[in-house]
Amino acid sequence: MSSPGTPTYDQLRIFLTVVETGSFAAAGRKLHRATSVISYGIANLEAQLGILLFDREGTRKPVLTPAGKSVLAEAHEIAHGMDGLRAKVKGLMQGLEPEVSVAVDVMWPSAWLGSVLKAFAREFPTVTLRLHIEALGGIAQLVVDGRASIGVSGPLQLDLEGIERVALGAVPLVPVAAPDHPLARGRLKPGAGRDHIQLVLTDRSPLTAGQDFSVFSDRTWRLADLGAKHQLLREGIGWGGMPVPLIEADLIAGTLVKLDMPDRTEQLYHFQGMFRADAPPGPAARWLLQQFALVSGVSGLD
Repeated sequence: MSSPGTPTYDQLRIFLTVVETGSFAAAGRKLHRATSVISYGIANLEAQLGILLFDREGTRKPVLTPAGKSVLAEAHEIAHGMDGLRAKVKGLMQGLEPEVSVAVDVMWPSAWLGSVLKAFAREFPTVTLRLHIEALGGIAQLVVDGRASIGVSGPLQLDLEGIERVALGAVPLVPVAAPDHPLARGRLKPGAGRDHIQLVLTDRSPLTAGQDFSVFSDRTWRLADLGAKHQLLREGIGWGGMPVPLIEADLIAGTLVKLDMPDRTEQLYHFQGMFRADAPPGPAARWLLQQFALVSGVSGLD
């Protein structure tokens, strides 16, 4: 028994159009071809595959055979892949990046991130996105190293040569603890937090190694994961500052309470977009950076 031949993309497109429109004549009208050309294309496809795709006996409309039904799913997949290939190449010809790598600060609200990435998927369906979630200097490190096209970083007291920055929005940070924590008992005296474990987000990058950010306690537990810090706070293990969007549900439910600390009042955690001056973002990355600005309340980038 001989192996099936290799059909052309045009033959598969004719096959799918016949199925979609319900007849050879309707397929011809949609593809702007004569009905005889459609019939000839299907006959050639059947000859290539060595099977009958349509049952033409006793009906005015072509009906898929069991073999035709099996081939239909594969034909759809091939056509979808071909459409994706054509869209990808068209984007490349227009200067669109094949991939965008973005590093985002762990403090960036997840609702903002979800909104931006959903819009990106709609706007650039052919561009692959590589997402990194990091803390503190980790975002800048990825941009400096060229592993991220753009970064959304928190405030950094660093002079990074060759790095362009643009202001984005901010989120409030507040000191919180579990309701049964000793610090959650009303107004506190200045310095009260120094005697209790403070959970501190630590940096995994060498850019800000050894630097402390908003550390008030002599007793600290250092974590590289904001989610772990959040969970430990709810368990009553220490106190610490958290971005309000992340803990709104906890504050409402009472699983976390805002601490009344005169020396640790609410602060704003400002974000900044960044990219390398010698590797400015392409169209997709530039659009993505603009969306980060818009969703955070900034009118847009210049």
